[in-house]
Amino acid sequence: MEQIADVEVVPCASSQYLRPFRMLYSQDGTKKFWDFMRTHDSVSILIFNTTRQCFVVVKQFRPAVYMCEMERHDPQIFQEKCKDVSCHPQNLLPAAVGVTYELCAGIVDKPDLSLEEIACKEIIEECGYDVPVSNLTRISSYRSAVGVTGSKQTMFYAEVTDSMKTEKGGGTMEEGELIEVVEIPLAESISFSYNENFPKTMGVLFGFMWFQNNVAPRLLKQ
Repeated sequence: MEQIADVEVVPCASSQYLRPFRMLYSQDGTKKFWDFMRTHDSVSILIFNTTRQCFVVVKQFRPAVYMCEMERHDPQIFQEKCKDVSCHPQNLLPAAVGVTYELCAGIVDKPDLSLEEIACKEIIEECGYDVPVSNLTRISSYRSAVGVTGSKQTMFYAEVTDSMKTEKGGGTMEEGELIEVVEIPLAESISFSYNENFPKTMGVLFGFMWFQNNVAPRLLKQ
């Protein structure tokens, strides 16, 4: 996961995941415009293993995060070097700067499946747990990246046990996924949330806080 080489940045002429647009409009009589991207909605799943008393999250390399770090070290990388033509960035940073901790998640791109069915499919592919739809609890849906995509993500909660682990997880080879499954002990989850040495998504923070307010009190009574 952390061996990155032969990096090349090229213009994106087309994509099955992102479509750029510009909206022209008037607001209270003032002419305005806004550039945005259309992309798929998604689901995410906060997974808690009751056998081990830990959260199950995923860890993976994210090129967008990596290139943000590259630009932070070389502010001209997009303005000049890689604006209109392909380029090969020099002085590559360690791949670890592009690795993040995330909830198990996936895009909504199968119209014949419900959100719950997509969530269960992602759980077994990424984390290896066979979770029935009936085990899912819907937490909430929210808009992500409202200034760029405005897509909707729906978060679910799933409790699993060791006996439900039927696959290795790690993502699908067909989609080129390279995912590491990570367990965060419940006792360490709060300190993990606020430790910036572990780059993580907002979904992880929101999910852990939701758990503390809605599930942890029930566990204390058992």
